[in-house]
Amino acid sequence: MPKMKTKSGAKKRFRVRGSGSIKRSQAFKRHILTKKSTKNKRHLRGITNVDKTNAGSVKAMLPYA
Repeated sequence: MPKMKTKSGAKKRFRVRGSGSIKRSQAFKRHILTKKSTKNKRHLRGITNVDKTNAGSVKAMLPYA
């Protein structure tokens, strides 16, 4: 049986932590930043977890992670 392929878009966007949770970067911080408040942009920094309702589909896209 051939190896399963990883979705290339998913491998660029998600990483699986040692605990099994999946980390992702925040959306809405790439452009059109002038109309967003400083507080909003500050809270969009860093990384966050994928929600548990979406974690199963993300893990299906990353079969070897």
